Amino acid sequence: MKELQLTSHIQECQLEELTPEEQHLIRLAVEATNRSYVPHSHFHVGAAVRLANGVEVMGCNQENAAFPAGICAERSAIFAAGAQYPDQPVEMLAITAANDEGVLQQEPVSPCGTCRQVIIETETRFRRPVRILLHGTRCTYVINGISQLMPLSFTDF
Repeated sequence: MKELQLTSHIQECQLEELTPEEQHLIRLAVEATNRSYVPHSHFHVGAAVRLANGVEVMGCNQENAAFPAGICAERSAIFAAGAQYPDQPVEMLAITAANDEGVLQQEPVSPCGTCRQVIIETETRFRRPVRILLHGTRCTYVINGISQLMPLSFTDF
């Protein structure tokens, strides 16, 4: 038997170390947390995507008492972008989370498995990686492509 070790490459940055474009996208994700509807979890997640044409689209989580009828912020943003700009690749995705008082999480939050698969499909569709910014008040994780979070993903990209 052979054991394999998989490694992820993730940069940990302070907000001021990011480009103005990245900082702006994070601010949009923070703004989107205020639009979430989370009467059950009280966990407000906001996301924002930047498309190749420069358009930015926000998304937030939306819950429903009939689980799993809700949607995560990441999928909300990606699907809205796809519906409005179907031919535009997603270049960058920012994600952040807050509590009911609007206080951002200290540690960056990571996409769920379903959202990771949607990001994989987005990368596969446009044949290019998505730069992912996971933001918390302590730091921001910068990830160049979903393969760093799901190294054994099912894709032909």
